[in-house]
Amino acid sequence: MSYLLTFIENHLSKIILAFALVTIACSEEEDDLKSVDPDPDEALYYLPVVVHVLHQGEPVGEGPNLSTERIQRQIEILNEDFRRKEGTRGFNNHPDGGDTKIEFVLAKQDPNGQPTSGIVRTNISLFDVPVLGYSQNNYAQYSYWNSTQYINIWTTPLDESISCLVLGLSTGPETDLPGTHLLAIPEPNDAEGIIIPWMHFGESTIDCHARFGRTLTHEMGHYLGLLHPWAGLDCEFNDYCDDTPAVDDFVWGRTPFVGCAGDMIMIGNYMNYSDDEIMNIFTNDQISRMHYVLDHHAGRHALVSSPGLK
Repeated sequence: MSYLLTFIENHLSKIILAFALVTIACSEEEDDLKSVDPDPDEALYYLPVVVHVLHQGEPVGEGPNLSTERIQRQIEILNEDFRRKEGTRGFNNHPDGGDTKIEFVLAKQDPNGQPTSGIVRTNISLFDVPVLGYSQNNYAQYSYWNSTQYINIWTTPLDESISCLVLGLSTGPETDLPGTHLLAIPEPNDAEGIIIPWMHFGESTIDCHARFGRTLTHEMGHYLGLLHPWAGLDCEFNDYCDDTPAVDDFVWGRTPFVGCAGDMIMIGNYMNYSDDEIMNIFTNDQISRMHYVLDHHAGRHALVSSPGLK
C-alpha cells in the first residue's frame, strides 16, 4: 500500500493533467454534434404513429382505403430502414451507415385513452370543409391527433393517374440546428405531420420508382430534422452532415455522379429523390441530427413518453 501511495504522490500532476485532457476532450465532443457516433448500446427511441386513411367510401382494401396488411407492412419497412435490418432492403454495410435506434409503433391507445389499432379510416366524402390546398391543415380537418403525442400520417385519396408526380410532404421541427430554416416549419396552430398519396404508401406494383415504401422513410427523415443532401443547393452549406458527400444539385434516379469537391454522391441515401429500390442508408451524422431533435425539440421529445405507446 505504501508503494502505491508513493507512486500516486510522484505522478499526481500527470494524473491530474490526463484527467483534465480527457474532460476537455469529452466537452468538445458534446459541443460538436457531428463528432458523436451513435452508441451501439444506446436505448431505443420508440415513437407512436397514427395512420389516417382518407378515402371516398371504397371498401377496405380497395383503392385509397388501404388494407390493414399494407399499412402494417409499411410500418415494417419504415423500421427496416431506420434500424438497418439485415436481410431487408434497409440493410447496408457502408462504413458511414448506421442503425438509427429509432422504431415506430402503430399507436396502441387513442387520445381518449381507448385501445386502438393506430389506423383511423375516414370517408371524406361525408364532410363539407373548405379546401386548404395540399397541406397538413387541409387533411387535419378530417382527422388529427395531438402532434406531441402521435406522429400523424395521412394517406390521401389522390387519383392514381398522378402517381409518381406527387409524392410525400412533411412538416419539420424548429430547433437551433443549422439549416432548420430549410424545413417546412409549421406556423403556430398549424397541423403537424406527414402526407403520403395512398398509391405510394407501402409496397405496390405501380409503374413508378417510388413503389417500395421509401416515400415515408424519406419524409420521416424530414419530420425528425433531416435535410436533402443538397439542401440550399450550395456546396458549402448543404445538409450539415459531414459524412454525406456535398452536392449542389437535386439527386434523382439510380446513377451516382460527381458532386462537390470531386466526391461521388451517396446515391442510396434516403434523403435523396433516388429510386426506392436503391435507397438504403442513413449516415451516422444524420442519425446524430435526428437524436438531437428527439432530445431537444419539445414536441418530438414528448413522443417518446406518449400514452399512445402503452
